[in-house]
Amino acid sequence: MKIGFFGIGLDTYWGQFEGLLDRLTGYQNQIVGEVEKTGVQVVNAGMVDNPQKSQWAADLFRSEDVQLICLYISTYALSSTVLPVVQRTGCPVLLLNLQPVPAIDYDRLNAMPDNVMKTGEWLAHCQACTVPELACVLTRAGIRFDILTGHMQDPAVWDELREWVDAAKAVDGMRHGRMGILGHYYCGMLDVYTDTTLQSITFGTHIELLEMCELKRLRDEVTEADVEEKIEEFRRTFKVSPDCAQEELERAARTSVALDRLVKTHDLGSMAYYYEGQPGNDYEDIVTSLIAGNTLLTGKGIPTAGECEVKNVQAMKIMSLLGAGGSFSEPYAMDFNDDVVLWGHDGPGHFNMAQDGVGLVPLPVFHGKPGKGLSIQMSVKHGPATLLSVCEGKDGIHLLVAEGESVPGAVLNIGNTNSRYRFPISAKEFMNRWSKGGPSHHCAIGMGHVAGRIEKFAFLLDIPVYNVTK
Repeated sequence: MKIGFFGIGLDTYWGQFEGLLDRLTGYQNQIVGEVEKTGVQVVNAGMVDNPQKSQWAADLFRSEDVQLICLYISTYALSSTVLPVVQRTGCPVLLLNLQPVPAIDYDRLNAMPDNVMKTGEWLAHCQACTVPELACVLTRAGIRFDILTGHMQDPAVWDELREWVDAAKAVDGMRHGRMGILGHYYCGMLDVYTDTTLQSITFGTHIELLEMCELKRLRDEVTEADVEEKIEEFRRTFKVSPDCAQEELERAARTSVALDRLVKTHDLGSMAYYYEGQPGNDYEDIVTSLIAGNTLLTGKGIPTAGECEVKNVQAMKIMSLLGAGGSFSEPYAMDFNDDVVLWGHDGPGHFNMAQDGVGLVPLPVFHGKPGKGLSIQMSVKHGPATLLSVCEGKDGIHLLVAEGESVPGAVLNIGNTNSRYRFPISAKEFMNRWSKGGPSHHCAIGMGHVAGRIEKFAFLLDIPVYNVTK
């Protein structure tokens, strides 16, 4: 993923103020170095200080297909220098209004021998001078932009800049992502149904429609050695309950191997699934043995969502790309005594997010679904957490986000994922605001507070985002 970078100045200054250009270029190189630490490729157009360089920078960024432009305002510069670059490139712009220090050393400046030196010193600190001009022109031109204001000695500046890069990387990951849809929706869950064309338009995700018969063929090809190896992986990753029958472990392992091969065959980065099948047939045997294998996939960065929750597997993938995990969940209950909401699910979890490890346990019945088999029991690690839903309303797609804490306390040990969440607003107010935000009844749980990254991700895609806990 490539980020375009250029600094701006006014070429008239360089002959007037000795050393100013070198000084500003040094600041620019420092910022480029911070961006490069994130692992992205920076396409650096250097100092753009006249209209001719603007045209060259625009051509460079277009040829390199940059996803975001970082524009460092090194000193005062003309908006006519900036407009051709960002207008022709056609991607969002982040204005870096970064002073080199928190404040000008007034005594040092005022002690300089002449006004030329004093003015040159001021120009090295006057980044804010051109921000309104650029903002005005970009607004009138209909170009999406945001502003990062601060000084280069403040660690918070570099943290926020990394958030922007993380968000851009997540956008790129979604645009190159391939989602599989296996089976069909859980019948009657109207909130879950979605417009898959709109998903591709909004996020750029390719959607691959998968056949159950292909998964069956792959499963039929699994050897006993494959099964034994997968069971060993279960034991390394999960706390396998002694109540798990060997037959069920083998059944889940066989399906898990087939799922791995299905994902590899179609180069999938995520998958939404659901199926029922007639009682006793081969497809029912497959769909009642998916949870363990899909939990492994989710923990390896290939999120899977049951009940064919396409919107939510998108949310899980966003969380994964942001490094926050992304576990499938739905509201389970409210504890008004402790002012928390319990969230969980009877499907796959994210094994890297577990507080005390992941239990693999037998379930004699999958509530509301056919058959029986093995399930996952875990709680999300205690600490900061973020909830995310990809929502589809009458005006298109928007994101819904909330920040809170996964907190210790009693949970339901019923062979599901289950955690307690406390928010900066009351549990009652949270449920009201969240539900009015238009989500389906599922959401993606992430570790850490990443709403800032999600908001930047939404900005880059030009879709609305609502934070119910702000």
